[in-house]
Amino acid sequence: MTLAAVPVWFWVAFHLGVFTVLAIDLVGFNRKAHVITLREATIWSIVWVTLSLSFNVLVWHLRGPQAALEFLTGYLIEYSLSVDNIFVFALIFSYFRVPPQYRHRVLVWGILGALVMRGIMIWLGVALVDRFHFVLYIFGAFLLVTGFRMLVSKGEEIDLESNFVLRLARRWMRVTPEYHGQKFLVRKDGTWMLTPLALVLLCIESMDLVFAVDSIPAVFAITRDQFIIYTSNVCAILGLRSLYFVLANVIDRFIYLKVGLAIVLAFVGIKMLTNDLFHLPNFASLAFIITVLTVTIIVSMRATRGQLPKKIEEAISEETAIGK
Repeated sequence: MTLAAVPVWFWVAFHLGVFTVLAIDLVGFNRKAHVITLREATIWSIVWVTLSLSFNVLVWHLRGPQAALEFLTGYLIEYSLSVDNIFVFALIFSYFRVPPQYRHRVLVWGILGALVMRGIMIWLGVALVDRFHFVLYIFGAFLLVTGFRMLVSKGEEIDLESNFVLRLARRWMRVTPEYHGQKFLVRKDGTWMLTPLALVLLCIESMDLVFAVDSIPAVFAITRDQFIIYTSNVCAILGLRSLYFVLANVIDRFIYLKVGLAIVLAFVGIKMLTNDLFHLPNFASLAFIITVLTVTIIVSMRATRGQLPKKIEEAISEETAIGK
């Protein structure tokens, strides 16, 4: 299925639905900056997952069970790989000391930027694969190497000071030393200046671009249908903002999650490399991915049972130091 095969009204309706819910999330429920509670984040996570699965039912009705299975598998791959972004979000917010009440706004605008960037990348990827079939083998080899590197990595932290976009912004734009509420730009002494919140947004957008290089090719192992790739990707990243607030305080307990994600990437890479010789049904791929992620999450939670999340430990240590 190409873009041309999808009715224009469907694309218009899909994007209107996406932007309407985002507007409700950004404006309707968050007119004033506030700290997102676990309850609020959980509700929104359920809303996004429900909307995505409802869209999957619509795909089943309009395009048949095979397309619906491809969408669900692609959605799960993108959603699971997006969890890795949460580690980076936490690092960026900690590095810039972003007040909790401003994080929601940054993530929502970050998602809007990601929709545009990923749409362009998917279009380019599909065009390359349609014209040069061997590109699939390059994608497969890249994912296999990425999965192996993730598996053997020792959790090196990302050096934000070396971020090219961040260095470029600091070199060519003036930046205020303090936050100005939720504003990304302020006018001081007749000059427009970026706020630290704008730098945070630029970092998140640039890091999402890096992660998209891994996650988008992974879906090509499931389908080359541009419609399925794009919509499953969009639905997955839409729920990322609320998922961050759900997992922010427990993400340090997922000690084996990177192992699971590495296995998934390697599996997808192998599937892509061998697909012309041996076609593994998508329902088998879906079952394997669900099993790997479920096992790694359960093992992680059992291994860290009784341990305080890192953020809570740091807060207790800080209070103890102050008390002394």
